[in-house]
Amino acid sequence: MFNIFNLSLQFNGFPMREAKTEFDTIQAVAAADYEKYLSEKRSQIVAFHLENNTAYQEFVGTKEIKSWDDIPIMYKKDFQKPLAERLSKGYTSKNIYTNKTSGSSGDPFIFGKDKFCHALTWVNIFSRFGWFGIDFNSSLQARFYGIPLDFIGNKKERLKDLLSHRYRFPIFDLSDSVLEKVLRKFEHKKFDYINGYTSSIVLFAKFLEQKNIVLKTVCPTLKCCVVTSEMLFDSDKVLLEKQFGVPVVNEYGASELDLIAFQNPEGEWQVNSETLFVEILDDNNNVLPYGKEGRIVITSLYNKAHPFIRYDIGDIGILDEKSTFKKPILKKLIGRTNDIAILPSGKKSPGLTFYYVTKSIIEDDGNVKEFVIKQTKIDTFDIEYVSQNELTSAQIENMKKAITTYLEPGLTFTFIRKSTLKRSKSGKLKQFVSLVK
Repeated sequence: MFNIFNLSLQFNGFPMREAKTEFDTIQAVAAADYEKYLSEKRSQIVAFHLENNTAYQEFVGTKEIKSWDDIPIMYKKDFQKPLAERLSKGYTSKNIYTNKTSGSSGDPFIFGKDKFCHALTWVNIFSRFGWFGIDFNSSLQARFYGIPLDFIGNKKERLKDLLSHRYRFPIFDLSDSVLEKVLRKFEHKKFDYINGYTSSIVLFAKFLEQKNIVLKTVCPTLKCCVVTSEMLFDSDKVLLEKQFGVPVVNEYGASELDLIAFQNPEGEWQVNSETLFVEILDDNNNVLPYGKEGRIVITSLYNKAHPFIRYDIGDIGILDEKSTFKKPILKKLIGRTNDIAILPSGKKSPGLTFYYVTKSIIEDDGNVKEFVIKQTKIDTFDIEYVSQNELTSAQIENMKKAITTYLEPGLTFTFIRKSTLKRSKSGKLKQFVSLVK
């Protein structure tokens, strides 16, 4: 098989062979020795940046570092300066991989990775997808992602799609007539897997449900579906697996880091312990034991170009009690720290709680295709939804009762029916937004 994907990465200066050798070496470390391995890698990356990165030296300042817990936490706001000022000695924009974060946290920034680190990221991705029989060099991907609409950006992305063996379905219009065309493509192309934004793929599954079609029957080559970038609810996973007829895999990653967690064939959300060190911290920056909910803080063990050391990614989650240093398991991803609703009583509640409670009632009859919740005042919320028929007063009343039970009484809700919901430029759908400062 002509490995065009690997060769394109190698051609662009990413040392794929060396990265594969290193990745295999990491994976060969015994579970009993893994805590020691992680401790050594953490110390090495901190020492490197303290010696070679002026920005990180200034960030740490005169603080005495006696143990790992003494190392200060980095936040997205710490990266709001030109990239050139944040790079280590010997690295420039010409000899590294650069990209921009999505800005879903409200603090977008340009970041850099040295080429070996980025090659490791790709080797890790190959490894995870390989669990489900996917080979990036030969497996055809059905891609549900946004795409730049300007001419040059659009052509660049289309070229990447060609080299990456994927066919892209633009997701800014997912009306039934468009989804009918998507279905036709699945009938005529031998797709191996689906990959893309959760909300768009769920819409396609609902369309198939209405037509009483299982996708695997019209596209027998399909092996799995990988959803990313947005929350996957249990009920949606059940729907996807039923309508696609293949395993649905939950991916959690960050462009500035790597894959953070990827669901393994046993159904566990396995955390990447090869290139990252993941901690769960409380509000006072204390490390929490497995099973406790807190802020997800991540260290990139291999990025020498740019420090991501004890970096608060802005998400809240829980590591499973059965986690080990070699095989941590993400028990739950609760949402972003900036997606918190502050209620009149002073109670803080993850915005996705509203979405989750409302979702459990709103979709009972399949009428509502999708919806978002916006907090406009401390006690006022707009629920924008797309549906075949307007919600009945009984449905609205049931939702209000459920929200009162799960959250608190006295909240005001306005229901606004729309033909489409506004997505970000990348095509993501933000399920909860608080406009309250």
